[in-house]
Amino acid sequence: MTYKVAALYQFVALPDFRDLREPLHALCAALELKGTLLLAQEGINGTIAGEADRIDALIAELRDGALFGGRLDNLELKFSGALEMPFQRLKVRLKKEIVTLGDRDTDPTTVVGTYVDPADWNKLLETPDLVLIDTRNAFEVEMGTFQGALDPRIERFSDFRTYVERTLDPKTHKKVAMFCTGGIRCEKASSYMLSRGFEEVYHLKGGILKYLEEVPEEQSRWDGACFVFDERVALGHGLVEQSGAAPANGGVETHE
Repeated sequence: MTYKVAALYQFVALPDFRDLREPLHALCAALELKGTLLLAQEGINGTIAGEADRIDALIAELRDGALFGGRLDNLELKFSGALEMPFQRLKVRLKKEIVTLGDRDTDPTTVVGTYVDPADWNKLLETPDLVLIDTRNAFEVEMGTFQGALDPRIERFSDFRTYVERTLDPKTHKKVAMFCTGGIRCEKASSYMLSRGFEEVYHLKGGILKYLEEVPEEQSRWDGACFVFDERVALGHGLVEQSGAAPANGGVETHE
């Protein structure tokens, strides 16, 4: 058997997120899914796996069912496969943020950078004076990154604020492009940078996973593999599992 894996997120106001935990867990359990979903007042984030028709049933409920009442109408989704179940159990957790930056004023639902589709990403990278930043943790960057990207050498995403404050200047760095695994970190990072005076901020829509899914390998500007926070460890072009050992601290975070 092969399993369908869904990586998903959406920034959306969920003031009732605490009340959503138990029914969402019950729904996933009934569908025999495993993985982790995070709920916060700012939205939903997670990766979940199971039989294909059951993953499809979950996505249909998230988008159109009564549980979220149509609020997940812009759900960012990436699908991949796994030869074995990549998760040990099912978890639905309540969090302060669905991806932790630690800045209360950053709100991707009100201001966010310019989305760049994977098909247009290579062209953007040819822009003169573009500053390309990998917003992921250092151990993720070591496994693979885009050619010419800066590595902030951060241990956790919340360190990105310090990197920006110490390294970047909106008066000098006029055009900034960012990328991450699935797109969620960049949405928050771009919102943060715009609030700090950076004027042109771009980010890869759907993240590295969507790029590897859609862009042919012969046209790719990506080097290496993309680390994922499950037992598959890393994915390559076409979202195919890559062999090799995980980094020593690869289990630090479950999600972006």
